[in-house]
Amino acid sequence: MQKPIESSFPLTDLIRERWSPLAFSEKRISPEILGSLFEAARWAPSSFNEQPWVFLVATQDQPEEFRRMASCLVEANRVWAQRAYCLAISCTRLEFARNGKPNRHAYHDVGLATQNLILQAESQGIACHPMAGFDPLAARELFQIPTTHDAVAAIAIGYMAENLLGLDEALKQRELGPRVRKPLTDTVFTGTWGRFAGPFG
Repeated sequence: MQKPIESSFPLTDLIRERWSPLAFSEKRISPEILGSLFEAARWAPSSFNEQPWVFLVATQDQPEEFRRMASCLVEANRVWAQRAYCLAISCTRLEFARNGKPNRHAYHDVGLATQNLILQAESQGIACHPMAGFDPLAARELFQIPTTHDAVAAIAIGYMAENLLGLDEALKQRELGPRVRKPLTDTVFTGTWGRFAGPFG
């Protein structure tokens, strides 16, 4: 299933075709391909090259670990995400390792790493669905996440299913619905807040 966007300006196909599906196949992802996704995350930019991110990962080949990670998801996400081959939880270090000072860019940087992972996955025919709907306190306890780090998001990673079997009617409607974004007039300003900077100056 494809849901390419109608963009206001030309975009690379990786961005045009990327979306967050709900219908996943349990088809296995090879260790080499899965490794390439986290290698892509590794090479994301970060403030002072701090690389504050850590990814907790579980695959269907590790049934007990996979169940533990799935248990951190809210029920509305678990019902579909547990069909994906791989689940991950992104975490970020809250202080700079170099000096112990607060790193206010930590969430930004783990987001960049996650986007690198997502685009690498898209280039290899694999879909990702990042989720805010998980219990970070449960993840901290189950995976012994240190207090130096926060659990930020969960991610379902896998091949898309060939059909929508297994999704209830509400999830099917979400899967088939249009992709919508705010217009650039709401998000790109110049001179003063609210004054559209397009196109562009």
